[in-house]
Amino acid sequence: MLKDDLLRRILYIDLTRKESWVKDRSDLFEKYIGGAGVAIQLLHEECPEGCDALGPESPIILAVGPSTSLFPLASKTVAMFKSPHTGNLGESHCGGRSAVAIRMAGYGAIVVKGQSETPLYLAIHGDEVRFRDASSLWGMESAFTVARVIREREPGSGLRTILRIGKGGENLVSYACVTTETYRHFGRLGLGAVFGSKKLKAITVSGRRSIPVNDKKHYREVYDGIFHTAVESEAMKKYHELGTPQNILPLNRLGGLPTRNLQNATFEGAEEISGEAMAEKYLGRRIACAHCPVACIHIAALKEPYEDDPYFHKTTLVSYDFELLYALGSMLGASDASAVLKLLDAVEKVALDAMSTGVVLAWATEALERGLISEKETLASLRWGDCDAYRTAVAHIAEQPNDFYKALARGVDHAASVYGGEEFALAFGGNEMPGYHTGPAAHTGFLVGARHSHLDNAGYSVDQKTIGGDPVAPEQLAESLVTEETWRQVLSSLAVCFFARGVYTPEIVSEVLSVSGMNFTHEEMVRVGEEILAEKYRFKLREGFSFPGLRIPQRILETPSPMGQLDESYIRKAVACVQERITRRLEKVDTRIGSSP
Repeated sequence: MLKDDLLRRILYIDLTRKESWVKDRSDLFEKYIGGAGVAIQLLHEECPEGCDALGPESPIILAVGPSTSLFPLASKTVAMFKSPHTGNLGESHCGGRSAVAIRMAGYGAIVVKGQSETPLYLAIHGDEVRFRDASSLWGMESAFTVARVIREREPGSGLRTILRIGKGGENLVSYACVTTETYRHFGRLGLGAVFGSKKLKAITVSGRRSIPVNDKKHYREVYDGIFHTAVESEAMKKYHELGTPQNILPLNRLGGLPTRNLQNATFEGAEEISGEAMAEKYLGRRIACAHCPVACIHIAALKEPYEDDPYFHKTTLVSYDFELLYALGSMLGASDASAVLKLLDAVEKVALDAMSTGVVLAWATEALERGLISEKETLASLRWGDCDAYRTAVAHIAEQPNDFYKALARGVDHAASVYGGEEFALAFGGNEMPGYHTGPAAHTGFLVGARHSHLDNAGYSVDQKTIGGDPVAPEQLAESLVTEETWRQVLSSLAVCFFARGVYTPEIVSEVLSVSGMNFTHEEMVRVGEEILAEKYRFKLREGFSFPGLRIPQRILETPSPMGQLDESYIRKAVACVQERITRRLEKVDTRIGSSP
């Protein structure tokens, strides 16, 4: 029985009627734990089949888990929505202070519905919900400035979170993100556009609740075990020291670093944008999400001299990680680290997903090279490595001054369907490519994952274990991907950071759940993970997703990977094997539900 009275409370907000109310949904939390498990159930309940992702009926779900505010590395808020980018499941996880703030306000989840006629932001301070006029914030040059204004207006300093959108979200770019705490994001699949469609500029949340713990001795023992493993683990040490940019040089050596729209898989400029070079030349500080001892967020201090003063510099703080340096660095052929950081800052200001932005710009550069488009469309001379031109293009994506940029604002799949070049349009299930060209398992994982993300099932990890040998059989690969993604549903229901997946073993997860009065055996946790994953695919299939309809980008078959040339028939067979397993899961869940009293 769930002991936590706060976790079971769900705050519902209707933007159309400017109303809010709270429901006790202990039924959901007791069965699906929290986070992703509760969020997908709420999405099924609140999102009508076939609704417009940018319409008033399309909900925003924010959910946290039983480990939030209690245990280290339990730093994530799960957002669930219908994606305007893919047309089916939208799911994004964000750190910072968002999860702790929602929990301290007294909620396990927040559901936002409806659509305001005029710009507003939500101020949620404990039980108080206020609908604030945001007309003066709409159209502001930078998402950073929006947060500064709200900080001055609202209480909760040191405790609150501020979720906000930039011009990308206001102008409904289908891969616009939501920024929190300056350096964290609900990045992929277009949550920012859903905010923008509702005229919702921001949400700020704060509270001062406390979480009751019945057995304090047991709690301290579990907490201490997780904390010491986190700070002493070699795996977590990587995230603190160089962070994920440490991946650049090893991937480059393997021949798995996508370069110039994956025309190559090695980058001659990799040294200049590597984690080592960034730490040596630019690292200004490391910061952590709330309740995390690792501090994996790396902030570059970019110093630029003023034109008429040789002694004073403008210092811009820019967050960087592997995916950003891949998408706006190697993918664009850009090796000037300071120029890449300026480009990153431009993307941050208008609040776009950096991965999708980089892949879209890479496609546009190659399309210009091939003569499919001209500078009449691009309004800038897009050339590999020219970050000044790319910054101009980023501003145009956010503003959409012509039909070409309106197409780019809907993603690379859409742009290629209008202008051609589908064979080098690098999207998987509609979502732009992550930074791994390691072999068939990575690309199969991108295709079949519930979010079409490298974070779904770690297919790239399977590739790296088999480099130098033959790929595993398609059936074995499918089993590996589905098994990994099943367990990640449990972790994202807690909701813990996936970087800590080696810390939160099944044994530790069972102990963590017991602190909240949730007693799950390993078999029961796996069953819950299976059901959550099945429900995600039920939503995807309901909204038009099709395994056989997945497009495999021709480019991934042309450019050699560390596993050699990729075989399309192998990938299609692996996709079919995943489909078989998901179909069986859906049937199994239906049978289980049908046999329930």
